Amino acid sequence: MAFVYLALAIVAEVVGTTALKASEGFTKLWPSVTVVVGYALAFYLLALVLRTIPVGIAYAIWAGLGIVLVTVAGVVLYGEKPDLPALLGIAMIIGGVAVIQLFSSVSAH
Repeated sequence: MAFVYLALAIVAEVVGTTALKASEGFTKLWPSVTVVVGYALAFYLLALVLRTIPVGIAYAIWAGLGIVLVTVAGVVLYGEKPDLPALLGIAMIIGGVAVIQLFSSVSAH
């Protein structure tokens, strides 16, 4: 269940972060509510994850995949266009998460 909770925490964080832009500095009510609920849910689920998965591993996966998904959301929802260095950096993040999952003895498989 830890990885299910981690996936849900990542989704909640991505929703919250995406809504943060839409909130326009917390001047729009519903996007602002979405930010608060998204982050609260993300941290609650992350706390559940940390019962099983080491904090460094869980946070690396959470942050890394969150960065990738927020970038995708920015492209899809806001028309943002990452340049080549950004795309290369994102590819390295994905590679880092894969290395942790596949080869780390600390990771909870």
